[in-house]
Amino acid sequence: MLLRVTVLTVVLLGLVAFSVLLAKVTLTPSPASEDIVTSNLQPGRSLRQYAEDYTFLAACKQAGGNVLLGVPFGLLLPFLVPRRLRMISMTLLTAAAMVLVELVQGALVTGRAFDIDDVILNTSGALLGYFLLGRRISHSYHAHAHTPRAEAVEPEAERKAAGRAAPERTKAKTQAKAGAKPKTGATKTGTAKTGTPTRGTTKAKEPVETGARTGSTRRTKARGSSGRPTAGAAQPGSGRALLDRLRRR
Repeated sequence: MLLRVTVLTVVLLGLVAFSVLLAKVTLTPSPASEDIVTSNLQPGRSLRQYAEDYTFLAACKQAGGNVLLGVPFGLLLPFLVPRRLRMISMTLLTAAAMVLVELVQGALVTGRAFDIDDVILNTSGALLGYFLLGRRISHSYHAHAHTPRAEAVEPEAERKAAGRAAPERTKAKTQAKAGAKPKTGATKTGTAKTGTPTRGTTKAKEPVETGARTGSTRRTKARGSSGRPTAGAAQPGSGRALLDRLRRR
């Protein structure tokens, strides 16, 4: 955070100083050139004039001065524009600023006129400064300035994801436990119900079978070997028992 504030402060101070220098160079009246200078809306016209009418040093000074005026844009603007499409944004901002300066020159300043070639040279200087140094230092700045923020955001996102996943895991475990208990209970209940009728049926069948066997044995003993009821088998107090006693006497 401190690095970012420091760099941005230096960049803004540099832009202010450059703006003052640019205004002094471009917006200073030049009465001696009032009858010579004319507006130029045709790209390349002024450059041809530099090559034909000016000496080599004068042409280099005129064209080179316009190129150098655009270099600070390529060094300072990349710090202020977004990382995405940085070069295009810087180029458009430089061109817009220089068009504004040229319009002010042609409308308000004596001895100066609007020249499209100056805009082209200034924008070329911005691109030159960007590719030579601005691209590298702005990339390093953005990498160091935005990395801590990204690292701070990632743990926060991980914490939120973990916080959301915790209730879901707890809910899943609760549902798993709740689903496991009824299954166990159902198994035990089914076993108990299955076992109870089986035991009851076995116990109920055993007395019936035992009683049936005992009854058949008694009947067999009572009837004797001839198949007829014996004397001892007659029930006491019945009419047949009395007749048997009388016959024996």
